[in-house]
Amino acid sequence: MKAVAVFPSRREIRVVDHPEPKLTSPTEARMRVLEVGVCGTDREIAGFQYGTPPDGSDYLVIGHESLSEVVEVGAQVSKVKAGDLVVATVRRPCPHASCVACREGRQDFCYTGDYTERGIKRRHGFMTEFIVEEERYLNVVPRELREVGVLTEPLTIAEKSLEQLSMVQQRLPWACTGDAGKGPGRRCRAVVLGAGPVGILGAMALRLAGFEVTVYSRSAGHAEQNGIVSAIGARYIAAETHSVEELAAAAGPIDVVYEAVGASGVAFEVIKQLGPNGVFIFTGVPGRKGPIEVDTDDIMRDVVLNNQALLGSVNAPPHSFQAAIAHLGAFVSRWPDAVRSIITARFPIDQALEPLAAPGAGTKSVVQVSL
Repeated sequence: MKAVAVFPSRREIRVVDHPEPKLTSPTEARMRVLEVGVCGTDREIAGFQYGTPPDGSDYLVIGHESLSEVVEVGAQVSKVKAGDLVVATVRRPCPHASCVACREGRQDFCYTGDYTERGIKRRHGFMTEFIVEEERYLNVVPRELREVGVLTEPLTIAEKSLEQLSMVQQRLPWACTGDAGKGPGRRCRAVVLGAGPVGILGAMALRLAGFEVTVYSRSAGHAEQNGIVSAIGARYIAAETHSVEELAAAAGPIDVVYEAVGASGVAFEVIKQLGPNGVFIFTGVPGRKGPIEVDTDDIMRDVVLNNQALLGSVNAPPHSFQAAIAHLGAFVSRWPDAVRSIITARFPIDQALEPLAAPGAGTKSVVQVSL
């Protein structure tokens, strides 16, 4: 069967003939892959920046944002059935008994770093025609979300982040987590750094939670991005025409910053504009582009004197996938055109190298594996 594979040792990426998987356990299900989203991680793997093949293989099938249809289930599978649409989680637990996080099913908090990830680290991904997966890693997607279900995994980044935000802000009796009735005497305000798919989905999640949202992105943006931001009742401010000080004046006091760009220079400029008792959430992973100049004393002083919290968040647990599916449904009900506009292009698997080679530029491309 067809699969998109990266050969790191040869610095080669191409469509290969990959063995079709079969059920090997009564708790597994076999799926026909329908769509796979392309994100910055996939492009970096396709550019040979990282990505590790499974043991014994010289290539890695890429893709971790999936939407599939169940075609066969093992004898002990009870939560999914043939015909169900499903999204699979990405990370699998490490093998070490000492890692309580992985033993509790929270491999997103793995202590050892010896986890595996579909399409990223030592486990083949989803950009192929069929996959087999353990039932416990599958999440059912309602049929009415067929058109946008592939956005589930990128939305889980926001779901986990906002859950962590809620936990951190329990330190405040008037916690600013988005509920207008419980805020500090006013609406809660959030700034989203980046207008790519992860940023836009984060902005939607924050709006759904009741935040006033400002999206701060490098350029004036594409018409689609501006239209989506406007449609969800948020504001778009471009960094090329507005300084971070002007951002703070327009959007502040800022209770939450949701970083979704992976650009440390911008992130550490905006940290200085975070309001009292605010939370800064990092989700992007910057590439190695050399040192930047940062006034660390100034940042540390503000963090301490203003009771600020800096939070890093990566990957997501199963309940974040379930929350993402539920919230996608809410997005479609509230902003149907905006949600559908996030996906800007679909490519057949034979043309998958095209979106993998192209810069993201704030758009979401999807590889259609099966119709």
